[in-house]
Amino acid sequence: MNTNNDLTRPLSSTADPIGRVEAAYERIAAVDRPEIWITLRTREDALAIAREVQTRLDHDGADSLPLAGTVVAVKDNIDVAGLPTTCAAPATSYVPELSATAVARLEEAGAIAIGKTNLDQFATGLVGTRSPYGAVRNAFDPDLISGGSSSGSAVATALGIVDAALGTDTAGSGRVPAAFNRLVGIKPTLGLVPARGMVPAAPSYDTITVFARTLTTARTIVDTITGVDPLDATSRAWDPTAPVAASPSPRLAVAQAHNLSPLSPAWQDSYDRTLDSLRQAGVELIETDITPLLDAAKLLYEGAIVAERTYAVGRHLDTDPERADPSVTAIIRGGGDKTAVNLVADQQSLRRAALTAQTVLADVDALLLPTAPGHPRIDEVQADPIAVNSWVGTYTNFVNLLDLAAIAVPGTEADGAPFGVTLIGPAFSDAALADLAGRMLLDEPSVDAAWNPPTIDIAVFGAHMTGQPLNGQLTDLGAVCRGTITTAPTYRLHALPTTPPKPGLVRVGSGGAAITGERWSIPAAHVGNFLTGLAAPMTVGVVELDTGDTALGFLCEPLATMDAPDITSAGSWATYLATR
Repeated sequence: MNTNNDLTRPLSSTADPIGRVEAAYERIAAVDRPEIWITLRTREDALAIAREVQTRLDHDGADSLPLAGTVVAVKDNIDVAGLPTTCAAPATSYVPELSATAVARLEEAGAIAIGKTNLDQFATGLVGTRSPYGAVRNAFDPDLISGGSSSGSAVATALGIVDAALGTDTAGSGRVPAAFNRLVGIKPTLGLVPARGMVPAAPSYDTITVFARTLTTARTIVDTITGVDPLDATSRAWDPTAPVAASPSPRLAVAQAHNLSPLSPAWQDSYDRTLDSLRQAGVELIETDITPLLDAAKLLYEGAIVAERTYAVGRHLDTDPERADPSVTAIIRGGGDKTAVNLVADQQSLRRAALTAQTVLADVDALLLPTAPGHPRIDEVQADPIAVNSWVGTYTNFVNLLDLAAIAVPGTEADGAPFGVTLIGPAFSDAALADLAGRMLLDEPSVDAAWNPPTIDIAVFGAHMTGQPLNGQLTDLGAVCRGTITTAPTYRLHALPTTPPKPGLVRVGSGGAAITGERWSIPAAHVGNFLTGLAAPMTVGVVELDTGDTALGFLCEPLATMDAPDITSAGSWATYLATR
């Protein structure tokens, strides 16, 4: 039996579904946190599913089940076939026959959902205390809140019970719990992950999210669940112009000092330390006034936008009013007093704020903010539930309202307590944000990482390689280097008399050699423009690799190499430049 509870275990390190499920239930017993779960499968039921996965694995092989041996938890406003969906409101419980699209995709890939996790009732809250199933305590300090509304999913992940978990996010529920529990929290662009099978909180602004202890795991899970669902009216495809990576020398917008006045002293210290570490890493930070974004955030609960929640779940409040959380009830019923004119006015305010966000993000790779202004204790929330919850959402509430992408990651801790920051970018900048987080904050570079928009790979062998004068033509398009490649031993390399200098790669019938280059992934919609700018004598064709595979790559017209020095013996353009 595999009882490995290494909290940073990569998903690919084991394909032992039975052993991993056994380890999960041992961990459940060890941590003794019953408030995490609303419904937990029995060990026997989970092992039965694990045995089914193992049978599929034995029959079809690991390639067909990339998540075999992966244990996940699912927030209890997302359907898992055969398990009750309660939204932390028992009177509204139902048992779905089908799993939500996102869950079904995980199950098809071999993941095992062991249970449904606790949440702020009707996914309304950022604190994790608004549930008849009990307040979910923080993974590292039980006196502190876990964050919500995806509280149980975050804590199950942070404590190493599961490898990853699904949450949801309207106001920050996929980001705040990540910050409070030292997790990566991916909040995708609205619609990238289908919402079918998720009980909405505010249907125009909801998304399913992913928690994991590493960025690599989070990207693998979200990659599995991303993709258009033709039966989901909110589902969206990747924008074909979406960047795959951030720029090599990142520029980040950061809030001006007056925007940070809500921060607690400890979180201000941690944020400052995070910015200092980024400066030392060579990141350029541009102070920006984000007041219009913070003002837009207030519309989610203080404006007519709250009618989204009234529409989504207001009718359920009458089902079991005695078990309805008072704070949740006050928020949801508040939408009933708003008029259509109020709603239109607030929607126009959001349009103006979205234009401001577009300006803020125009010349930077992302906006970097503290995920929350501080980390309250459970007793502080109980003493003033509405005000403390509102304070926690200071830097998260505007993101979905303005159709932005975000990824929450741990920052530099000043006092040994959890602290997190969030990278925010335009819709469909998700892969670039993940690349930036991996390179600048987590030391998890994204070469061949999962979860990317559509791309086309190009093999380059000279002036477009990393560090060469034309490399910017690739990075300016949001392209990413996937690593080095080597041709089959059927090519000659020549130094062309061009400005800037570049080599010409030519395939030959005999006397060839293997030449080293790089493989770059370019956003699909940009490939045409990139190739249109290709100057003679360069051409594009199929390049044979030493692996036996082929790649689209840069070649040269043979005529242009007749009088050009043959530099094949160098093996690569970089080696030739270094030795001449």
